[in-house]
Amino acid sequence: MRLYRLPRAERIEDLTLTEAETPRPARGQVLVRMRAASLNYRDLMVATGRYGRGGGVKPGLVPLSDGAGEVVEIGPDVTRVAPGDRVAGLFMPRWLGGEITEEVAAVALGGGATDGVLAEYVLFEQDALVRLPDHLSFEAGATLPCAGVTAWNALYGGPRPLQPGETVLLLGTGGVSVFALQFARIGGARPIVISSSDAKLARAAEFGAAAGVNYRAQPEWQDRVLELTGGRGVDHVVEVGGPGTLPRSIRAARLGGQIHQIGAALAGAGGLVDPAPLMRRNLLLRGIYVGSRAMFETMNRAIALHAIQPVIDRVFPFEAARDAYRHLESQAHFGKVVIRIA
Repeated sequence: MRLYRLPRAERIEDLTLTEAETPRPARGQVLVRMRAASLNYRDLMVATGRYGRGGGVKPGLVPLSDGAGEVVEIGPDVTRVAPGDRVAGLFMPRWLGGEITEEVAAVALGGGATDGVLAEYVLFEQDALVRLPDHLSFEAGATLPCAGVTAWNALYGGPRPLQPGETVLLLGTGGVSVFALQFARIGGARPIVISSSDAKLARAAEFGAAAGVNYRAQPEWQDRVLELTGGRGVDHVVEVGGPGTLPRSIRAARLGGQIHQIGAALAGAGGLVDPAPLMRRNLLLRGIYVGSRAMFETMNRAIALHAIQPVIDRVFPFEAARDAYRHLESQAHFGKVVIRIA
């Protein structure tokens, strides 16, 4: 079978197409013929040596956490899936439900020492798979494990889930933000999007954004958000910027609102945030690190019920995986960047 490896993790050009024997499933394992994979910003960090301490990536790592395909072979005692099932893998294969723990967070696909899914065939433990909604293609299904589940967790996985009529602030138009836009709309909420591009804001409006703010034209974008909410502030912020945007997000949130902090780029970002505004405004700041299988399955039921189609910017052929990375790096995308494996 063909697969990609990172002999070293320093630059996109290190991504190498190679070959290996197709694995066979042992007891409790499932062999999946991968059909598509999608990129997250974390994958760009892994490939360029910015993920984890000192690079934090084993030599020869198979990259990418998010993929979808079909079951082609099962090992003994497998009962959750059968050959022919269309599935996606979990970002963290051990997080099945409940709260995150050190044990489940220690193993995430495509980073550190755990191989990912940029291969023609991948072995999974049966518990680490989720069936795809019937109406989704493999390309669409490959966008779900990280970006989709992260957005779902932000809006619906916390102690105070999104309610109809609430307002949600979305930073940018990458994978997580666009999923959150779609999930906010089906929940009866009012999404506000900020971006540096008027063209992207226009596209966001097509997917249900009630308002948009160009932060290049309005650097004090939090003031415009307050205007759009009649001075009250938003109920939820899906915060993907980190130290550079968090103080503004705090000012844009309502008294008692929630900020859902997301982003692999935060690792080692540094910067200080004054905690006093958080306290004075009684804000809940939640760190979001993807989500569990239970969240994934709940999200899939909502996607199926509302016939949601994940927003894909471009699909690249397997042989052009490096180009997919470069497109993500350019930040020209709206939604997800996908690699078609077969």
